[in-house]
Amino acid sequence: MKKRITAMFFSGTGTTRKIVRGIAEELAKLDGEISLNEKDFTFPEARKQAVSYTKDDLVIVGVPVIAGRVPNVLLKYLNTVTGQGALGISVVVYGNRNYDDALIELKDIMEANDFVVISAGAFVGEHSFSKELAQGRPDDKDMAVVSEFARQIYSKMNAELSFVDLQVKGMKPYRPYYVAKDKEGNPFDFRKITPQTSSSCIDCKLCAQLCPMGSIDLEDVSRITGPCIKCCACVKKCPVEAKYFDDAGYLNHKHELEAACTLRREPELFS
Repeated sequence: MKKRITAMFFSGTGTTRKIVRGIAEELAKLDGEISLNEKDFTFPEARKQAVSYTKDDLVIVGVPVIAGRVPNVLLKYLNTVTGQGALGISVVVYGNRNYDDALIELKDIMEANDFVVISAGAFVGEHSFSKELAQGRPDDKDMAVVSEFARQIYSKMNAELSFVDLQVKGMKPYRPYYVAKDKEGNPFDFRKITPQTSSSCIDCKLCAQLCPMGSIDLEDVSRITGPCIKCCACVKKCPVEAKYFDDAGYLNHKHELEAACTLRREPELFS
């Protein structure tokens, strides 16, 4: 196959990273001539420079789904990533509710930036808000699908000299971002909600180092200085569980998701 493969991802809590890396590593196992690279654009510094690929590259781009769409905070950066004829794989990861139009949106972004998208997949990872919703996913069953997806991609690349337009699930124009509602059914501005810090904080600074938006003040980690996308890296990875959300609307939304989305959803592949 003689392609350079790049696993490219944004992953606050590691679920998207696990899936994208899994695809890339399985492809590398299938073909000893593959050169394997990684581009982690989770943190602000990594999103400051444009990235360009060529027709010798296969790039697997993975992002989490936020409110049914590609996170709007990533749109500017994603539009600086150019393919110049590189083959692309679009991957989105969602928390067992729905990926809505995120996959078709990511595919469109990649194609608009001169990638030839040959396959796409929507996978499930543990929901950022919850330790119950899609708990522990991607699990072994999911990773078996990841391996199968890689085999499908490998077969397609070796069987076809050209690629027809890939069809994926989603709507155009894209649906609006999913809107959270309070107990009375009224929509509220989810963007303004930020995590709190309890007195158990040991000031290890890990939360500030992990924030993908760079929004936690390193000198005073209880202070939020920029946007919070609710990736919950600071909450889930705090060694003493000092970070938490106490906003009533947030908690109601979290409980509603946990109650409504208990049926296990499976990965969906498009090749």
